[in-house]
Amino acid sequence: MHVNEELTAPGPAGVLKGTLTLPHGPMPLPSETPVFLIVPGSGPTDRDGNSPLGIVAAPYRLLAEALAARGYPSVRIDKRGMFGSADAVSDPNDVTIARYGEDLSAWTKAIQARLPARGGPRCVIPIGHSEGGLVALAAMARLPHAWGLILIASIGRPLDQVIRDQLRANPANAPFLAEAEAALAAFARAERVNGAGMSAALRPLFAPKVQGFLIDAMSYDPIVLAAQVNVPMLVVQGTSDLQVSVADARMLADAAPDATLALIAEVNHVLKHVASDDPAANLATYADPNLPISSAVVDAIARFVARVTTE
Repeated sequence: MHVNEELTAPGPAGVLKGTLTLPHGPMPLPSETPVFLIVPGSGPTDRDGNSPLGIVAAPYRLLAEALAARGYPSVRIDKRGMFGSADAVSDPNDVTIARYGEDLSAWTKAIQARLPARGGPRCVIPIGHSEGGLVALAAMARLPHAWGLILIASIGRPLDQVIRDQLRANPANAPFLAEAEAALAAFARAERVNGAGMSAALRPLFAPKVQGFLIDAMSYDPIVLAAQVNVPMLVVQGTSDLQVSVADARMLADAAPDATLALIAEVNHVLKHVASDDPAANLATYADPNLPISSAVVDAIARFVARVTTE
């Protein structure tokens, strides 16, 4: 059982909006109970983890509900300029990793105001999923009261390396690889490219409106950021993830001073269990909000929280 309520935080030009999911039970919330802040992945991903690009698996909503069943509250958010947070900025593409980090700081303060704790500020633990892991890593210096950090399906290499490897992995991209790699090299030099003149298959990925964000995001090295994390960190990675590799997870865990690595067998990028090696079967789960997320993911989070809240 759980209770949902709308929560807001101040954004640059208007409010940021999200959903607070509270466990069903007596209030006020015990002071030692942390609140999870679920940081969404790349592109137009909403607070539930869905996207108009074809993802309706609702992994963040299902994660919030599963955490509430264990007694943990969470907040899942719409990114600035998108969905419920559309009024926060006029252009959702005019963003940087650092500006997303500013929003996490605003959300942390909003959570602490809504759920005050005795003896000090309420602990807020970010859960960064996919690109949200990079945002959370970069924002940790802004979140002084976080007791820990959780990364799920997060990249361990600079974004240009990840995109390059993803493109190379698909044989259908062979005709466009040289063009794509030239664009990635330009972005690494902080230079834009003529998106309109690119092959049609590459235009959505390298559209002029997102090139500024790509240039910024590619300037971050997740391993360098992980090495600077001074709180316990949990790295969760499904072995059936088609977007992020187990090697990325190992790199992140090896770099951090105090990290726990949880490799979850047969779990994919949207946290669903996939027994088949067939990519089509894997991708089919992206369209199934009725398929529960893996309980092993929730178990790993619960074990981690039990550890950091008793140390």
